[in-house]
Amino acid sequence: VQLQASGGGLVQAGGSLTLSCTATTRTGSYYATGWFRQAPGKERALVASIKLRGTTTYYADSVKGRFTISRDEVKNTLHLQMNSLKPEDTGVYYCAGPRSVRRIATTESEFELWGQGTQVTVSS
Repeated sequence: VQLQASGGGLVQAGGSLTLSCTATTRTGSYYATGWFRQAPGKERALVASIKLRGTTTYYADSVKGRFTISRDEVKNTLHLQMNSLKPEDTGVYYCAGPRSVRRIATTESEFELWGQGTQVTVSS
């Protein structure tokens, strides 16, 4: 299984970016349902997650009201719409797949697989 994130880049403060993540498997199905961020010098942290085939979402306090997580179930793609970006949003963003799809995963221990990451840099 591979998770491939894309959409990162350099943006000015106040701008927007949309990240996408696709899951590739040789057999069976796998789904990405979470986005993590690792800021420079800091540990990786969950910023948003979504329940598979559901509407339940989780957001870290720092991104509430600015970020929106969604899934395209037909294309099996996970998205993260990021608006009103701030310099403190800078970091490598990783999509992640959960250990179980029965409920929304809201802690790092509930995820088991991470993609390669995409860099987001927000300039002031």
